[in-house]
Amino acid sequence: MAENESGQDKTEDPTPKRLSDAKKKGQVARSKDLATMTMTLFGSVGIWFLGSSMLEQLQAVLTGSFVISAQSVRDINYLYASMSKTMVDFVMILLPFLLLMFFIAAVSPLLLGGWAFSAKSISFKINKVNPFAGLKRIFSINGLVELLKAFLKFVLVSFVAVWVIFDSLGQLLSLSQYSFFVSLEQTFELLVWSLIFFAMGLVVIAFIDVPFQLFQHKKKLKMSKQEIRDEMKDTEGKPEVKSRIRQLQQEMAQSRMMEEVPNADVIIVNPTHFSVALRYDQETMRAPLLVAKGTDLIAHKIQEVAALHEVEVVESAHLARSLFVNTDLNEAIPGPLYMAVAQVLAFVFQLRAARAAGKQAPPIPQPEIPHEYQVEPFK
Repeated sequence: MAENESGQDKTEDPTPKRLSDAKKKGQVARSKDLATMTMTLFGSVGIWFLGSSMLEQLQAVLTGSFVISAQSVRDINYLYASMSKTMVDFVMILLPFLLLMFFIAAVSPLLLGGWAFSAKSISFKINKVNPFAGLKRIFSINGLVELLKAFLKFVLVSFVAVWVIFDSLGQLLSLSQYSFFVSLEQTFELLVWSLIFFAMGLVVIAFIDVPFQLFQHKKKLKMSKQEIRDEMKDTEGKPEVKSRIRQLQQEMAQSRMMEEVPNADVIIVNPTHFSVALRYDQETMRAPLLVAKGTDLIAHKIQEVAALHEVEVVESAHLARSLFVNTDLNEAIPGPLYMAVAQVLAFVFQLRAARAAGKQAPPIPQPEIPHEYQVEPFK
């Protein structure tokens, strides 16, 4: 059908999930003509290489089977044993070729669609025995293409048969002049060449059928825009699930952020609503890096971690608000705020030196913030 249940046209290509779900149900692109061509082509090549050995063994088995003494003819047990041995010999002669064909049959699906095992594809469905559904399939585009391919194969087989017969007519008529095994060898050679030419013709049909089967498979799985939206919704999950995922992601991000607070050089605070942690290494960093920031409860948590690890906390309301708004996590501070941050870092370094020397602490700086970077207190 060209439309889905909601009446929307199925104009969109199938998504990877749609293709994956279809493969799980056994719905993959398949070309019977590609499989037939593969089996015929490689089978004829296998006969070409194994034929001489098979004919020699067959000749030996047939010769031995027809050599029976007069006493053995009257022995039922001997005849039964001889017949059983002949059948086993025939199977062993054909076994390499049969194994080759089994291998080709198992590998050929990989050429198009791959292996797909699904119990749903072999389950009973009423529409499979519905005559009206069958008539609809027969008179569909796919049915027309199948009819055309059947006609082409009929023409191909007829052409190969007529060509081989007329080309080898003299050889066929002279077979009666030779011994049984010589005639068998020549007949076998004609059969192999006929299979090879027939397989080459099937290559042309497979080249036509494979693109058509891919097109039909893709067309069958086309989706409407609403189906794509529904699939995305199901894939991403329900709103409450996505909300929980975002919450967990935020908690993980906060946990990683808190791990960086002990490595900070200074915590600049509001003091009650904002906390910003900065780290600066003169040898490796171009500018100070904001490693943690937060408001309210997170701001208090940053200050608690800083106090636990003896990280300096400097109160500068304007600078804390400006850094919080204008700098993202794990990013360098903006250039216009270099001077203000430098004053705070210089104070921290001087404070550490004063404590180490037992001197009086320097005065807390009051850095000026550029007008365009000033942030009013949040209400």
